[in-house]
Amino acid sequence: MAAKDLYEKDLYKILGVQKSDDAAAVKKQYRKLARELHPDKTKGDKKLEDRFKEVSEAYEVLSDDKKRVEYDEMRDAFTSGRMPRGGAQAGPSGFGGQDFSDLFGSGGPQDIFSTLFGNGRAPRKGGDIQTETSISFRDSIFGSELNLKVAPQGSAPTTISTRVPAGINDGAKIKLKGRGSPGQAGPGDLYIIIHVIPHPVFTRKGENLHMSLPVTFTEAALGADISVPTLDGEEVTVRIAPGTPNGRTLRVKGRGVKKGHALGDLMISVDVQVPQRVDGKAKKALEEFAEATKDFDPRAELSQRAQA
Repeated sequence: MAAKDLYEKDLYKILGVQKSDDAAAVKKQYRKLARELHPDKTKGDKKLEDRFKEVSEAYEVLSDDKKRVEYDEMRDAFTSGRMPRGGAQAGPSGFGGQDFSDLFGSGGPQDIFSTLFGNGRAPRKGGDIQTETSISFRDSIFGSELNLKVAPQGSAPTTISTRVPAGINDGAKIKLKGRGSPGQAGPGDLYIIIHVIPHPVFTRKGENLHMSLPVTFTEAALGADISVPTLDGEEVTVRIAPGTPNGRTLRVKGRGVKKGHALGDLMISVDVQVPQRVDGKAKKALEEFAEATKDFDPRAELSQRAQA
């Protein structure tokens, strides 16, 4: 793009603002046009892509106070006839003997053109930032406030606060729009990858919480009512039916993960514990039990099934 193309363009008209409009009005209008003309929406329409570039170039000038003043002076000189049309040759001493050195500097109009438009490139959005953090299992289920220190490129380190939503999964990514590195067309975004620290009792599958419940042999054989802890600190009572086998799963409804309108359950796996050492009265009682139940053979069909 030649230098004449700069001062022959009415950047205010291109952006759809008045020369008297302040910086806030210019920014508001640019954001409106940028949303309408962004390449992600125009899908390869060359005419609209050129329009987007033209609008971005105009905004880069008019959003910068110094560049805007320089452009206004140059544009006024052009429209008043003090600067010739048609791309006349110009040097530091000006056009047709007129002195524009105060306006252009020692390099002539090419220097100000380079200053204004950055060699013709449209302004770019700042870079995105990605960081990681770990939260407790409990905070992942109930949500929490998160404070992180980040250092966007070209900016001083800053502390970012955000809300971790309830029910977030391990490995989930939180996006904070506009909290990335600064750029001419606005800052980039901040992405936070969440790692959930494992819990010593509970695990998660979908919206259900899972836990293993140790029970004694007699509780499993005779049945029992057992108090079970939940993640929110309360206890619930579950009934172990007589003859409950090892590994049976019990369900406590509504004690799982709440995520939106969904509410999971607490799934309890029965883990029958056998004493490592039995003697005295306990041993005698078990021997009597074995004698009394000798007709029960849990392996009666094992060989037959093995040959299937």
